[in-house]
Amino acid sequence: MTILGIGAILGDAAAALARNGVLLAAVEQKKIARRLRPGELPLEAIENCLEIAGIRPEAVDCVALARPVAPEAQTELLEELRRRFPKARVVAVDHHLAHAASAFYASGFGEATVLTLDRSGDFRCGALWRASGNHLEVEKELYFPDSPGELYGRVTKLLGFEPRADEHKVQWMSAGAEAPYVDTLTATLPLDESGWPTKGLQAKLEFPAGARAEEVAASLQHFVEQTVLSMAGKGENLCVAGGLFLNAMTVAALERSNNYSRVFVQPVAGNAGTALGALFYAWHEVYGEKQRIPFGDLCLGPEYNSEDIKKVVENCKLRFRYLGTSEEAVDLAIDNLSQDRIVAWMHGRMEFGPRALGNRSILASPVSPYSTENLNVFIKHREPFRKFAASVPEEEAAKYFEVGENARFLATVGRVKPEYKERFGAAILGEDMIRVHTVRREDNPLYWKLLHAAAKPFGAPVLFNTSFNLFGDPLVCSPRDAVRSFYSSGIDTMFIGQFYLEK
Repeated sequence: MTILGIGAILGDAAAALARNGVLLAAVEQKKIARRLRPGELPLEAIENCLEIAGIRPEAVDCVALARPVAPEAQTELLEELRRRFPKARVVAVDHHLAHAASAFYASGFGEATVLTLDRSGDFRCGALWRASGNHLEVEKELYFPDSPGELYGRVTKLLGFEPRADEHKVQWMSAGAEAPYVDTLTATLPLDESGWPTKGLQAKLEFPAGARAEEVAASLQHFVEQTVLSMAGKGENLCVAGGLFLNAMTVAALERSNNYSRVFVQPVAGNAGTALGALFYAWHEVYGEKQRIPFGDLCLGPEYNSEDIKKVVENCKLRFRYLGTSEEAVDLAIDNLSQDRIVAWMHGRMEFGPRALGNRSILASPVSPYSTENLNVFIKHREPFRKFAASVPEEEAAKYFEVGENARFLATVGRVKPEYKERFGAAILGEDMIRVHTVRREDNPLYWKLLHAAAKPFGAPVLFNTSFNLFGDPLVCSPRDAVRSFYSSGIDTMFIGQFYLEK
């Protein structure tokens, strides 16, 4: 049984592929093609998934497509799918059902409450589900414009950022600030006695003259967190997905609330993740399979061998050093980081989703006083309130941080323990919050080994990590993408497979 999932063709399109209950590949179109054409099938992403899995189009049994699609293009789209996958059954999956399936079936929970929230999708902008076994049943629905996601976009625009693109900036701006305007936001999106938006998002949204941007952002963040808590209710297990749950501070608020014993956020919570959801839905609810498709690490994209990399660096006339063993790479990387150099680290398969988890990362010393300035100002060219993450081996995390399970995918925010606030000060948000990435040995053995090697020079097995991408580009995918970003930035050295480059 081979199932191809396709999601978000109107924006952030992606594809995922599973065979016989094993997830083999998941790729976003913008990373592999370095462009997006909304409304078109993500052909490069689809072809890459097939190539990774070693499967021909004729062997695909089912194509599960997450809505929405442009109404005028539905017939043409269906014909194209039938032409490309002549033996496949085509299944269309509602947008929020795909979000819900992506969260519940990846969670491993036997039963759960599922909450999905985004700006809008097939008219709905949210839903509450009861999930059990291999079935999801909707209990409550939220319709646009009664949308916390739309409210977040409006305030994002009011603060001078780009809505539907820069909401993450507003999230990080809010950290540590007072929240004096929650009542203003409550009046803009009123809640009923059950804690759900009910009267529609009001057109008027005004803050007092001279209101500080960070206090507006903090008020918005606080309002959205409290709204999500009230909408989710209480229970044993909670699963969440949808673009609003890319907000790691909201996920952390759910984890800390004690309203649920366990909280799982599908880490590719935005629209790209509906490719996974459509695939899971087809496996469980169309074909009736009870066994879950294992949801391991998110390194599901392409990887490149030494010959691929060598061809690129030689064509670019670059000098390089070949590293014969992983131990040599680890030792040399630690030596660079100990000299306060910024290191690009590209190994293995590309991550699926918006976050770098150690395969397409930029790394820095956790104790260098220049980390914030070098990474944010001179390399990433972004605002100082946008901090980078602290990667730490999972088994060592509790010594330094208080953090929930979703830190495995960098999908939540933790707190640094008081005795380590000074050590990790460059990454702290507000009073003591910090983005924590817990690394399992089985997920990423090379990166896990690098983190343990960092303990000797830095006094802790921690490195600062941010995504290997520049100037608003997607995460680097290929060796050519990596070389271009390396030489267009202030990154000092790059480890790409078994090749080492320095400026």
